[in-house]
Amino acid sequence: MELFFVPLFSSLVLFVFFCFLLLFYKNNKWRSSGAPLPPGQTGWPFIGESYEFLSTGWKGYPEKFIFDRIAKHSSNVFKTSILGEHAAVFCGAACNKFLFSNENKLVQAWWPDSVNKVFPSSTQTSSKEEAIKMRKMLPNFLKPDALQRYVGTMDSIARRHFESGWDNKNEIVVFPLAKTYTFWIACKLFVSVEEPSQVAKLLEPFSAIASGIISVPIDLPGTPFNSAIKSSKRIREMLWKIIKQRKIDLAEGKASPTQDILSHMLLTSDENGKFMSELDIADKILGLLIGGHDTASSACTFVVKFLAELPEIYDGVYKEQMEIVKSKGPGELLNWDDIQKMKYSWNVACEVLRLAPPLQGGFREVLTDFSYNGFSIPKGWKIYWTANSTHRNSEVFPEPLKFDPSRFEGTGPPPFTFVPFGGGPRMCPGKEYARLEILVFIHNLVKRYKWEKIIPDEKIIVNPMPIPAKGLPIRLFPHKA
Repeated sequence: MELFFVPLFSSLVLFVFFCFLLLFYKNNKWRSSGAPLPPGQTGWPFIGESYEFLSTGWKGYPEKFIFDRIAKHSSNVFKTSILGEHAAVFCGAACNKFLFSNENKLVQAWWPDSVNKVFPSSTQTSSKEEAIKMRKMLPNFLKPDALQRYVGTMDSIARRHFESGWDNKNEIVVFPLAKTYTFWIACKLFVSVEEPSQVAKLLEPFSAIASGIISVPIDLPGTPFNSAIKSSKRIREMLWKIIKQRKIDLAEGKASPTQDILSHMLLTSDENGKFMSELDIADKILGLLIGGHDTASSACTFVVKFLAELPEIYDGVYKEQMEIVKSKGPGELLNWDDIQKMKYSWNVACEVLRLAPPLQGGFREVLTDFSYNGFSIPKGWKIYWTANSTHRNSEVFPEPLKFDPSRFEGTGPPPFTFVPFGGGPRMCPGKEYARLEILVFIHNLVKRYKWEKIIPDEKIIVNPMPIPAKGLPIRLFPHKA
């Protein structure tokens, strides 16, 4: 028996030795060139530092994960392991400039596997490939002349939204209403759905998706990840029915080929003359509806929060918006020229986006080994850039927690410091679209009401966007006619 255990034990020792050797090699092979890996820890096996990364957001302080490690390692670049991946976190304007300038050269867009599972492509392609296709398609709908046509539509929907959801109410909860507003606009402009009950039916499953996309990817009943997968499937089925009906309406001349993105997708072929399938279109419309309402609804909610807390800022916005109201005829909708007059209101919105950026940061994948700031960044690693590393940096924005719209006067903040929409080739293509719906929201809000917060010290959670924990309940005080 002893003769059996000796070689078995020896084999086990050799196996453990080679495992340690492999681990040592993986962590140190980049040091042979003289450039070490960035400082930092990778945390527990598999889990890494994912819990710390996510939990600081749940507690309302997502920047704590970043600034604690910058202070600990005395470096704006540090290593970690999050969402099952070795990652280097890049912080600050210089890092942003480097990443945004090297898009598709040293780095490329990357999403966690959880995203591909929540949004499985019917064409078996990755989220990255689908995003590239959408970026080629969107400019026709987001260029200035198209956006000018949207202003009146947005204003019309905003008026209906406030009349049905806000007017004649003493108290309301802002966040769910802001989601209804931005989703209503997205439904109208992307798929020509505007009947309130149909919009509400489509919106209901979306709430589970946002919290499940960036979560621990455990597909068990009751987990956020599992709920997101189920909700994605449910929405895709509803969109498939809309697409089927649109094909019929187009064939019978009841729908216009140019009325929205859905018609464009159905009637436009690729360079090989191939048309998208109905399921492929449903995938893309799903992504558009999420991108077209989630971040803007967060921004609109925080506009309400800060204007409630800062009466002098509210007064400046109210004065500007009432000048526009006085210039309009009875029932006349907003137009592009009116939007251009809302300079102070947009400065206020930008300060909201600085302090509560809906996009906390973004991931990239390293395409080839490179060195940055004396550190080796290996091919295959992931990079996470973060908005708060500049937005809340006192060297960039003095008194960073102070609400100060004047930061955006003149030329505004230095390049690569204000990044709520990302930057470089990957900058959010819907930036101007978001500007319009936020300003239209502000206009219709302040011309109707003043308000106060019902919960003065309401907690903010970030999952993955900042949201008041109770949805921001407020008490309304309509202006006298």
